[in-house]
Amino acid sequence: MLGYGYWTLCEELNRLCKIYPFLHVEEIGESVMGKSIPALRIGQGTKEIHFNAALHANEWITTPLLMQFVEDLACSYARGTAWHGSNIRRLLSEYSLWVVPMVNPDGVELVLSGVTEEHPFRDPLLNWNGGSLDFRNWKANIHGVDLNDQFPAHWEEEAMRREKAGPGERDYSGEAPLTEPEAAALAQFTERHDFELVVALHTQGREIYWNYRDYEPSESEAFAERLALVSSYQAVKLTDSDAGYKDWFIQQFRRPGFTVEVGFGVNPLPVESFAALYEELVPILLTAMEF
Repeated sequence: MLGYGYWTLCEELNRLCKIYPFLHVEEIGESVMGKSIPALRIGQGTKEIHFNAALHANEWITTPLLMQFVEDLACSYARGTAWHGSNIRRLLSEYSLWVVPMVNPDGVELVLSGVTEEHPFRDPLLNWNGGSLDFRNWKANIHGVDLNDQFPAHWEEEAMRREKAGPGERDYSGEAPLTEPEAAALAQFTERHDFELVVALHTQGREIYWNYRDYEPSESEAFAERLALVSSYQAVKLTDSDAGYKDWFIQQFRRPGFTVEVGFGVNPLPVESFAALYEELVPILLTAMEF
């Protein structure tokens, strides 16, 4: 796995749906460049939970981590076997897990493949990237907007704090909340469902963020500590951060939302760390599903 891009994701979704016909895939919207943003459901339960990944382009490794989790979950469900001590058939009879494995497909492709001569955004991207053809540090979408600064949760304060005048590789909040189709699609998808809990996967830091301006329910802190306990990650009460997906979910629905910063190092985390990252992440996601 040299890099897990958008087309690899599409192939994997097709492969998994052929093997496990109980999986359901639908489109929740399109990226700036017209790529379909898929959501996948596993489970038949009335209680709904949501995980997403790759809001930030150079954190693309969160996509194969989440997809591997879904595949292992599906395998256990099909076989009727326990996984990490969890009764998966019972779990998925109570819960439906919805995953959006790649929120920012254009950005991920940019990080992995760079820009060709024919790329429709080649000139502005090179300008925003200081003339460099190396886009490995790019976090934003193809418009140069940071999708995790796009949500209507004290957006104005985050934009002022960032002090970014225009598009670039990171930290530009856009001209207003939800101007970018990827962020808008994720928000609308969330509003169409009744999620009891959400988890947004990012890298890196081995931390779990659980609060937002005291809007979070009382049980969030204790549950974050439980997630930390099963993973050896640290539950962190975050301040001076707004406009993220987790922030908006907590503010909008007053339900538990978590940002999980997977692994430790410099983004993008090396592919060689995948197995270790996955081993750390599985207990967090399984525990979150048993909320």
